[in-house]
Parts: sequence; C-alpha cells; structure tokens
Amino acid sequence: MSFPANFMWGGALAANQCEGAYDQDGKGLSIQDLLPYGIRKGLSSEVLSDNLKLKGIDHYHRYKEDIALLAGMGFNVYRFSIAWSRIYPQGDEEEPNEKGLQFYDNVINECKKYGIEPLITLSHYEMPLGICQKYDGFRSRIVIQLFERYAKTVIDRYHDRVKYWLTFNEINVTLISPLMGAGVITPKQELTAAQIYQTAHHQLIASAKITKYVHEHYTDLKVGCMVAAAPRYPMTCDPLDMRTMMESQHELDYFIHVHAFGKYPYYAQKIWKENGVVLEWEKDDEMFLSHTVDFISFSYYNSKVVAFDESKYSLSNGNMMRGLTNPYVKVSDFGYPIDPQGLRFCLNYLYDHFHLPLFVAENGIGSYDELILDDGKMTVKDDYRIEFHKEHIKAVGESIDDGVEVWGYTSWGPIDCVSAATAQIDKRYGFVYVDRQPDGSGSLERYKKKSYEWYRKVILSNGQNLD
Repeated sequence: MSFPANFMWGGALAANQCEGAYDQDGKGLSIQDLLPYGIRKGLSSEVLSDNLKLKGIDHYHRYKEDIALLAGMGFNVYRFSIAWSRIYPQGDEEEPNEKGLQFYDNVINECKKYGIEPLITLSHYEMPLGICQKYDGFRSRIVIQLFERYAKTVIDRYHDRVKYWLTFNEINVTLISPLMGAGVITPKQELTAAQIYQTAHHQLIASAKITKYVHEHYTDLKVGCMVAAAPRYPMTCDPLDMRTMMESQHELDYFIHVHAFGKYPYYAQKIWKENGVVLEWEKDDEMFLSHTVDFISFSYYNSKVVAFDESKYSLSNGNMMRGLTNPYVKVSDFGYPIDPQGLRFCLNYLYDHFHLPLFVAENGIGSYDELILDDGKMTVKDDYRIEFHKEHIKAVGESIDDGVEVWGYTSWGPIDCVSAATAQIDKRYGFVYVDRQPDGSGSLERYKKKSYEWYRKVILSNGQNLD
C-alpha cells in the first residue's frame, strides 16, 4: 500500500459531544443540550442532572491540552464542528456572539500552532433550540437564510486559516431522524414523507448556497458534503433481494448525487411518486443546486444487509444504518458489525459513481474500556481498537491502490466523548481515555491508551507501519 505524501491523518469530534460549557460565554441551547431527555420538557432539573452532554469532557476549557494530545499522535488534520448556538444563541439574531467566535479563533490558532489543518463541519446535529422551536427546524425555508447568515459569518471569519469545510454532518440522516438531521421537533411519526423530503430539499438548497458562496468569494477553499455511508449487501442472490439492495443504496446516493452533479437523480421521480412527494421549488432553487462540492466525505462504521422479506431474518445491532445480521462478519462489544472490506467496497463504489475525491471523515469502534495501572501508568490495553483501525486503514490503502482518490482519514472520537443520541460515555472510541463516568463523576484527567502510540506510528510512517 502507498498513501499519498499529502494524505491527511487525524480524528474527528463534534462540539456537542465534547465541549460542555453549555451555558457559558453567551451560548444558547441546542437540541443536543436536551437530548435524549428533554427536547419537549425544556431544561428541567432531570435534564440538568442526567445529561452528560451539558458537561461533555470539558473540551471548552481544556482544548489546549486536547489539541496537544492530538498533535502528539502526529495529526495533520482535525475535524471538528462549530456549535451554531455559540455563534447565534437563538439562531436568528442579527449579530453574532463575539465570545463564541473568539473561542473558535483560539481552537483554530491552537491547531495551526502544531501544523494541524482544521476541517470544520458547519452543522453537526446541533441546531439552536430557539429556531427549532420557532420554525420546526429545516421544515421552514426561513431556516435556509438563518443557516446562510451563520455559515457566512464563520467562513468570513476563519477563511484565512481554514481551507476545508463540510456543510451538514451525515445529511442523509434527515430521512431517518428529522430531529437529529434537521432540527425538526415534530415527532417523525406525525410527519408525512412529503414533509420529510421537503425538509431535506431545504437542507440541500442551504448546502448548495454556501458552496456557491465559498466558490465565488474564496477560490482557494474546498467544500465537501458529508453522508452516513453503509454499503448495502443483499442477503441472498434472489433477484428481489438484489432489487431491495439497489433501492436501499439509492436512499444514500440521492443526497450525494445532488451534491456531486447539481441535480436530483433519475430515480428521485420514482421515490417521490411512491411516497406522495411533490416538492415545492422556488425559482432559483435549480440554479443553487447546480453549485457542486469539491469532495465527498462520509462516516463508515459498518455495512448493512437488506432483504426483500426482512421478517425471515434477525436484525443486527448498530447505529442508524442498522441492517440484518450478517453471518460472515464479527461484531463489536455493542453488537455492531465489523467489516473492513465494506470500507474498501464503499470507497470504490462512491468514486466509481460520483468521480470526486473522497475523505473518510468518521471511522471507529465503540467499546467498554477498562482503565488500569500498567508499569506505573494509567492506561487502557485496547488491542481490539488497534485491530479495528489497522484493518480499516488497510482497506483505505487498498482502495488507493485500486485507483481511488482518497484525501484523508479521521477516526471518530480520538478522545473519548459523550454519545450524541444517548448522552452516555461508556461506549468509548478514543485513543485517549477521559475520566468521565456514566454518573457524571470523574476527574476529567486524560490518559493515553495503548492505541495512542500505535496510531502515532501509523501516522509517522504514512500508513506503512500498521503493526
């Protein structure tokens, strides 16, 4: 395997899962500050006492220490998100919060000090609660304008130091969870398919408008889309299973196609017809969508098995890309399928279909980690994590040898962080252990796991030393 000399190695974190400091320096509440307990209760005493995301891992105050740890592994890229509600606390203010902007100035400058390239996600599942309550998130076209204002504010502020930008994290998740993906507070079961696809259309317009803005104002910057990717496998070679696989893959490709080619794919007409969708277009929507991204980034945790008749089979565990049980792959502590070859398949598939450079923006394994004293130091012997990343990095290298253009690889959660959906911390992904316990206790001290030194060697060897 031969990784390009300019290959970007690093890791990814989301503001809402690591920063904490939910009520400091003018920050407003986001939907993530209340998940999973209080999206309709508000900031009750129960939410305040139970939600670890309000506290995170205190990255807000410890970012210098954390970035130094990332630099110690040799990171040359760090993907992170900006909390929209730190910049516009309610989401619809006329002027931004200067203290929020200054915080990200500090984070970016700290990265640059170590030669780490920031890769910023503008919206990572954390829309301001104010505009979610007022407009029901991206169900309203008004939120397109509010996102534009926010995105232009931070791009104008940081363009001289940040070259790579992503608009929405895992934008296709809007179809699965409108709340997480698009800030829609109305329960999914009360929404029609037409309303969900219209919401997605608004997000796609917002993404395209920012892509247009960047390309017209800052020609040296690169804008990418970001999707949750899980290659679909048919359970059998039954033609009906094959058709089901194709249609399931279309659900993902739908979003990438718009970003890559500037229009909806041919099969969108069939999807809309079957779901009673008649999109409401404004006169410039088609023009905005024509502004396409420079690269495609994606998360990859596992592959997904589908079948025409799913009742014949058992379901696997997993994230929102959950499928049927695959008898040919191992599973993690949490029952997620572990399929490194699925990443190679995914990279080849996306490059073949969309002809744009690719970036593996999230990849990792959540496990129960045990902090132990070993040779006088506190650590975690996480050989399972080393094995997971080793095999997935091999798959990336093999894909590059296949001829796929891959720009970089950022592991998910290089420092342990709080789960987005459940606000738990016992599913740990990091190369660095954080002493934050499920009940909220802990010193917040950081400890290097065994995988920390392993990943450092991988990066320093540009992917040649995986042992």
